[in-house]
Amino acid sequence: MKLFGTIGGVLLILLGALWILQGANLLAGSVMSGQSQWLYIGIVVVLAGAALIYWLRRPGPTRR
Repeated sequence: MKLFGTIGGVLLILLGALWILQGANLLAGSVMSGQSQWLYIGIVVVLAGAALIYWLRRPGPTRR
């Protein structure tokens, strides 16, 4: 479960980073290039991916 969730989180971060670059017009050649809404959507997707990884990798309760 943790492995697949982590892979999903990394994919979300990479996809969000791509959308940020396109929205900021740093990566041209797409209909999304220069469209600021993709910049904001990319930021949200990156944050969601990071939150997913953090949530899956956080330490659990310790046993005694």
